[in-house]
Amino acid sequence: MITPEFLLTSLIVVLIPGTGVIYTVSTGLTQGRRASVLAAAGCTAGILPHLLATVLGLAAVLHTSALAFQALKYAGAAYLFYLAVATWRDRSAFSVDDGVSRVSAAGLVARAFLLNILNPKLTIFFLAFLPQFVDPASARPVGDLLVLSLVFMAMTFLVFVVYGFLAHAFRRFVIESARVQNALRYGFAAAFAALGARLAASER
Repeated sequence: MITPEFLLTSLIVVLIPGTGVIYTVSTGLTQGRRASVLAAAGCTAGILPHLLATVLGLAAVLHTSALAFQALKYAGAAYLFYLAVATWRDRSAFSVDDGVSRVSAAGLVARAFLLNILNPKLTIFFLAFLPQFVDPASARPVGDLLVLSLVFMAMTFLVFVVYGFLAHAFRRFVIESARVQNALRYGFAAAFAALGARLAASER
């Protein structure tokens, strides 16, 4: 069940930069290591509903219902555009004080959670991805899916934490240059907007 192929494929999927990675990296740069861990935790928690939907078979409903898919897709795109605007308009300087956070811990987790829960393509992805690694002859396929899901979530959290810590390591360089700060801020805003446009224009 937990084969080297599953672990390698999962690692590749998690390493590919997406909305969660961008959010965790931007949080690590602007608010420090602790904040990046909270962002990683929120992104990981946002995967849980999609995994549960896959395990419970609800993904099939989302896959066949165009209205449900479109509604969730546009909600996710709208939220990404909101993050893009909020990031673009944020004119506060990056801080080196890990004890000071412009966004509360609950706010960081909630934002990260919404990023993933509002992405309907995650449910479709897990519907196609996880069952491939379940033995058709297994006596407890649902239990196998749950184990695979937990492993995938653990890998997601660890990889995102590494991304956040790497971003934190470059904070001094970023903080010493207002030009770099502005470039990063606009870059993150553009990335969120581009991901939102891509999600809005995407098909199944």
